[in-house]
Amino acid sequence: MTAYLPAARLRRAAFIGVLCAGLAVTATGCGDDPDEGTNGVGKLSADKIEEKAKAAATEADSVHLSGTLVSGGKTFTLDMRLKSDGGSGEVKSQDDTFQLLRVGEQLYLKANAAFWGKSDSAGKLGDKYVKVPEADPSYKQFRGFTDMDVLLDGLLGLEGKLAKGSYTKVGHTRAVQVTADAGKGGKLSVSLEGTPYPLLMERAGGAGRVELAEWGKTFPLDPPAQDQTVDYGSQLPTTKSGDPAPAPSKGSGQGSNPTTP
Repeated sequence: MTAYLPAARLRRAAFIGVLCAGLAVTATGCGDDPDEGTNGVGKLSADKIEEKAKAAATEADSVHLSGTLVSGGKTFTLDMRLKSDGGSGEVKSQDDTFQLLRVGEQLYLKANAAFWGKSDSAGKLGDKYVKVPEADPSYKQFRGFTDMDVLLDGLLGLEGKLAKGSYTKVGHTRAVQVTADAGKGGKLSVSLEGTPYPLLMERAGGAGRVELAEWGKTFPLDPPAQDQTVDYGSQLPTTKSGDPAPAPSKGSGQGSNPTTP
């Protein structure tokens, strides 16, 4: 006698197969393990995931940050490559665009002539790398954008009770979310592949959204050519606003002291 499955039973089996395929991401009740092939951090508590992500960031040699950051009431768009001894990249605000380059303690600022406003040297400084003297009040402020430790310390801050969120993707990389205060205190997406690096930080209070990529990837960091460099002396000329851009601040980025990252 030949065994067979009734048609209704076959249809039911097919329906369950399609359903499970649709639920493969969450793998609830369909026999798939959502942590299979991951680094296992998704199994940890929210506090432990955040702890591991911060530890991975601290131990990394370099990172590429890109996104938006609100500080001192202003919104900046960042595209910075950073490592322990310096960094380079571009910062945009509503009014200005400028490039920063730091090699060791030597900081260079490059902007168009309009950035320097009515200063007598505006025409000479436009599109040149201008040395920022350490004694100049703006040095610490601009330097904050090129300091890997300062930026990461300011960015990777969740405010409130932590909870583990859903599995997601940042680009092509699988990640697990950690939320604070039901998302109001920020959201951090941590890699489920390889080292549990932070991949995306959505800051509390709408204070910015920054992607963190290329962890540990080397990049050249050299001083600009001499013919592209201007040494203005012990103090920079006044910009058109009369005040340099503030550096990132801790937490939500809306603190009262914008010069302290």
